[in-house]
Amino acid sequence: MKVLFVAATQPEITASIPLFEAYEIDYLITGVGMLATTFALTKHLQKKEYDLVINVGIGGILDPKATLGTVYQIQNDKIFQFGAEDNDAFISIETLGFGTSVYPQVLPRKNLTLPSVPAAEGITVNKVHGRRESIQQLQSDYPTGNVVESMEGVAVFYVSNNEGIPVLQFRAVSNYIEPRNRAAWQIGSAVSNLNTFIKEIVINIR
Repeated sequence: MKVLFVAATQPEITASIPLFEAYEIDYLITGVGMLATTFALTKHLQKKEYDLVINVGIGGILDPKATLGTVYQIQNDKIFQFGAEDNDAFISIETLGFGTSVYPQVLPRKNLTLPSVPAAEGITVNKVHGRRESIQQLQSDYPTGNVVESMEGVAVFYVSNNEGIPVLQFRAVSNYIEPRNRAAWQIGSAVSNLNTFIKEIVINIR
């Protein structure tokens, strides 16, 4: 199975790069944000074909009871607040009739045994939540809190869906979606757990 791993930044997957090279598995560093990710991935897929694209990285989780460092499988991802304001109301891009904001994972055609991790929804943002009022609105939209925030996830789903390539996304949560509190972030453990998880995937692929 020909697999491409996609990450926004190199530090998120530095520990896995020797493994990728040893097993001759391709990886792509796109840069941060939906635009950079869409451009880099589209350009790369014009040169090579893959059976599966796997987006990996860290992110924030809304549920304050979640254990930081946990890896989640993102089953669908959403371009957050893609639409229009109508005074105090929000009109989605679907309601406006101009497009789609939610894109799903697509399982590979070939049977692949993956490590078991909890599932979550994803939202992809241009501005990471850090203001109490906007977080309260997010809590109203996602009362279970089982949502993971990134700045790239939906772009990988979007490109892969449109290219007809199976796609998965896994995020290790490094922080809660709360008023910005760097002291509480656990980036080190999230990155470590993510790369341990990547190793399990690579072994199963081979």
